[in-house]
Amino acid sequence: MFTAHKRSIGVLAAIAAVGLVLTACSGDDGGDDSSGGEERIYVQAIGADPQSFNAQLTSGASPTAFSAQMFDTLIRISDDYELSPGLAEEWAVSDDGTLITLTLREGVTWHDGEPFTAEDVKFNLEEIVELQTFGAGLAARIGSVEVVDDTTVEVALTETYGPAIETLALQYMLPKHVYEGTDYVTNPANLAPIGTGPMMFESFQSGTEVILVKNPNYWDGEVQVDRAIYPVMADPNSRALSLFAGEVDQAALDPAQQSQGDGRDNIEQMTGGGFPQVITVMFNALSPNLSDPEVRALVFAALDREEMVDVALGGKGTAAETFFPEALDWAVNTDINFSDDFPHDVDEINEALDAAGYPVGSDGYRFTLNARYITELSEVASVTEMAAAQLEEVGIKLNLVGSASAVYTEKVYTESDFDLAFLRSTLGADPSLGIVRWYGCNPNKAAATNPSGICDEGITEAADAALSSTDREARGEAFRDLQERAKELMFYAPLAWYTGWLPTLNTSRWSGMDEQMPSTNLTPWTSMELIG
Repeated sequence: MFTAHKRSIGVLAAIAAVGLVLTACSGDDGGDDSSGGEERIYVQAIGADPQSFNAQLTSGASPTAFSAQMFDTLIRISDDYELSPGLAEEWAVSDDGTLITLTLREGVTWHDGEPFTAEDVKFNLEEIVELQTFGAGLAARIGSVEVVDDTTVEVALTETYGPAIETLALQYMLPKHVYEGTDYVTNPANLAPIGTGPMMFESFQSGTEVILVKNPNYWDGEVQVDRAIYPVMADPNSRALSLFAGEVDQAALDPAQQSQGDGRDNIEQMTGGGFPQVITVMFNALSPNLSDPEVRALVFAALDREEMVDVALGGKGTAAETFFPEALDWAVNTDINFSDDFPHDVDEINEALDAAGYPVGSDGYRFTLNARYITELSEVASVTEMAAAQLEEVGIKLNLVGSASAVYTEKVYTESDFDLAFLRSTLGADPSLGIVRWYGCNPNKAAATNPSGICDEGITEAADAALSSTDREARGEAFRDLQERAKELMFYAPLAWYTGWLPTLNTSRWSGMDEQMPSTNLTPWTSMELIG
């Protein structure tokens, strides 16, 4: 009780500090506004200190979330995969896909007042892009970057790269005059960014808060928020209470807290803002009991995806029926339907397992599987627990093995010490950059990549075909071929398209926070309106 009481005092102190800031006047920094002198403040609670503010050099949700506010990309991509102009007003790709011409926006300045130029773009493409997780594949194919004039850059590729434009849409531009000649990874600007985005870095106090202020010279419109405060609130209950009380405008809530917002005035969960996330099951084909694709298919059929969404995920998602989400309709194989191809008929599954040579033993089970999951992902833990109950119905025992992320990574990817593994992940900007990595060969046992032990020639050919063309129709056909083979082998499959990760809003102070933006993770700074 004493420990909890001390924690509550600390939380209240943090909330009180936010409350004091909310009463700030225009005399404070960033108080240049159009609301009659009162500083327009937006508050978003975060669960931990950001490890970096630069997603170009540090991967993760937190660096990406902050980079989206302070940096810009040449091309924008939305959560439904629509491309639109960013720092590049126009782009063109040659018929063979090996020459990309970028026409840059004029009059853009960095937060320190220096102009954004074609030389910045050349520097990023030659020096920085290769350091970003998804940029490495593009960088490896860049033959040359030529500055044609002040607003034109030509990028020559050594070979066609299917997701070239989508990859560019993930690259935040960094200022050449700040990074050139430095150690990019240790540059102090990574913790005090200088970008071209709508918000500018002001301060960061570890364990307390991050503060951003408006960019008065933002190229894409007048920013309507003078100051954004991100108080660090590690305790999920504290974040929820602060959100419900109106002390913060936005927060990411754990599934257990999300239901507490149901029926409350002004509380609503966002419906988009980032690429779709998925909860998946992975099979270890090296496991004796799962070496047969027919058995893997029967295990998958025994998992009731609808029940998982309704119960384990509290309705926060949609049961998967295909390998690709609807948002990627151009790539979805519509001939595949999980309910038809892997029917959840317990009696038929039991009969098929008997016929496959796996009778129920004297202990009441056909065999036992070890199922790994990451304990921090509470929604995945719930899905795994439900999977154990569902597999009991077909005589399969599941040993649940929860662990921290680092242990999970070592056991699943490096050591192949699992039978089933459950995970939540993001789909990324393009199937070649995200989904395909879970099906391709992984002889080096890289993390966050296919851990099944399967390396299939048909899947490899389809993945290569999608990489070697920029024609969407041709790429879509290749992805459909990949899905057909994935259905036959069944070693990785989505269970649910999960929406519970999306932040929750308190709309009593600001309207327009849930507006769909042309870039993922970008807050609608130019269109939000202070109403209370």
